[in-house]
Amino acid sequence: MAMLTAIFFGFALIAATCLIHYETLRATADLIPRLRVPPRAAVLAVMTGVFIAHFLEVSLYAAALGAMQHAGLGTISGTTEGGAFDFLYLSLTSYTTLGVGDVVPLGPMRIVTSIEALNGFVLIGWSTAFTYPAMERFWRWDKKRARA
Repeated sequence: MAMLTAIFFGFALIAATCLIHYETLRATADLIPRLRVPPRAAVLAVMTGVFIAHFLEVSLYAAALGAMQHAGLGTISGTTEGGAFDFLYLSLTSYTTLGVGDVVPLGPMRIVTSIEALNGFVLIGWSTAFTYPAMERFWRWDKKRARA
């Protein structure tokens, strides 16, 4: 039953992070045309939006891992400091598929961190697909301004 709960929790987190990602990127896309800044600053604004989305998603997973441990649905082991930082660190290494291995999940929590790795991989790809066309547009705009 604990594994099924973890799987359900993982899929709920996928839905939540996709919603966060969509809304953050949409808000960023809406904001950029209204900014009256040079192209380089506009690229930084795009990247800031992307990083905000990823940080919110990683933080959501970290909170979920902490809640899972509190509910008895797994624990973390390894080089830990015994606080929220451990969950944030595990979430970051899972989300980015880095998987250092110095902090590891045990029990049903392993399912959620595995789902997080796949989810993070997909969302990072989504960010790339969002960022590249924006940068290309700003580069063209910057070249036109330089010629004028």
